Amino acid sequence: MKNRAQAGLTAGLTNEAVKVMGIDPGLASTGYAMLELKDECCRLLEYGCIHTPARQDLAKRLMEIFRGICLLIDRFTPAVMAVEQLFFCKNVRTAMQVGEARGVVLTAAATRSVSVVEYTPLQVKQAVAGFGRAEKKQVQQMVALILKMPELPEPDDAADAIAIALCHIQSRHWRKKVENFRL
Repeated sequence: MKNRAQAGLTAGLTNEAVKVMGIDPGLASTGYAMLELKDECCRLLEYGCIHTPARQDLAKRLMEIFRGICLLIDRFTPAVMAVEQLFFCKNVRTAMQVGEARGVVLTAAATRSVSVVEYTPLQVKQAVAGFGRAEKKQVQQMVALILKMPELPEPDDAADAIAIALCHIQSRHWRKKVENFRL
């Protein structure tokens, strides 16, 4: 029997449509993206940000993120949620806030029984731009190119969420190739 993480890694290995939700967690702005993969074609369904007011109480800000993610999950029913891992931060306060936002995102996924996979910023850049140290603008350009978008996705948090979802789809693609090779 597969655990939840394994189920998320293999979700959609058939030709049926699979929805992948990408999340770039943050307290002020949590980026999200919903992609659909069907017959090796990737389609961007929606992207944006959940914003919380800086002057609002921390608990209320976290609840807004939780509710926003739950609403998106309920509306799109993703097979898997790809989330950016917390990376080293020089500012401890920022790291704590991102960690708290990640916590409510992961809790929202758990309450809706959505599998979660995590990727480092390096993995995301490598999968999307082909270079783990790519600049943010290069990643945005590749996202726009891959998804045939008429302009670069904005804001940055939403663009990052798209890249995270694309990273999972790319990883899924290579896992499928490996499985076919083993047969």
